[in-house]
Amino acid sequence: MAFIAGAGATNVDLLYQGFDRLAGVGEELYCKDFSLQLGGGLPATLINLGRLGISTKIATELGNDIFSNFAKEKFTQNGVNPTNLYSGNDIPLNITSAIILPKDRTFYTYGKGNIEPDEKALETFYQIAKGSKICMMQLGGFLPVYKKLKEEGTILVLDTGWDDEMSIEKYHNYLELADYYTPNRKEAMKITDTDTPEDAAKALKQYFEKVVVKVDADGCIGIDGDEKFFVPSIEEFINVDSTGAGDAFLAGFMYGLFYDYSLKDCIKFGNVTGGKAVTEVGALSGYVTEQELLTYKKTLD
Repeated sequence: MAFIAGAGATNVDLLYQGFDRLAGVGEELYCKDFSLQLGGGLPATLINLGRLGISTKIATELGNDIFSNFAKEKFTQNGVNPTNLYSGNDIPLNITSAIILPKDRTFYTYGKGNIEPDEKALETFYQIAKGSKICMMQLGGFLPVYKKLKEEGTILVLDTGWDDEMSIEKYHNYLELADYYTPNRKEAMKITDTDTPEDAAKALKQYFEKVVVKVDADGCIGIDGDEKFFVPSIEEFINVDSTGAGDAFLAGFMYGLFYDYSLKDCIKFGNVTGGKAVTEVGALSGYVTEQELLTYKKTLD
């Protein structure tokens, strides 16, 4: 059976909503709403793909703590098969307290950020990802596995996230391997050292036959061979919380890749899943079923 794989740290979010302001030092405020959810990142993308009926596998670090047990349960509920890379006694997840204010957010996070794999973890990830149609790439220590998968015909999709020092030179090992790269406008302009998303897309054309640059709430720029186009966002999706929008876009985009749609159609799917994600608080609260996704897609054709 065809599947999509990835390796990355699991994130758990404690979401506090309904504050008018942040508490000062020594103060205590009570919020109106609270929820415990899986956070954003690679796991969120794989969960969104699982919700769309695609078989997905993740290599991640899970312990015996209450947060890891919560994550295991959520992975299983959403059709994602987790393989554990962790054998210690600490809490190996990233745990974030997110304070949602009327016009902004603030975060406090425990954790180390990314997984730092040893040789055993690399081999474990390779064994679960071997034979995948698509593998998600992240910056970090899994580059040797990506290289092997590329040689075996797996499609590699890179999502870097923001880095103050990001550049073509710094990420060239990943850019050379990736079949697709999905930066937002800020990331695309930074990595290409350009001043507009349009110029960034042109610069990325030197490295990719098919170019994607997300233009935040406006939509997405695409270049497929000699064809340049823009796919606007969906107006009916009202932004409540942008957490996880990029992860959700990537899920819709890879859904299209998985079923061999054109680049433009892949972006349309991404705009649907990414747009729906912002309509509720949290990285995984707002989502569409596969049938809803296909129905929305028809309205965009």
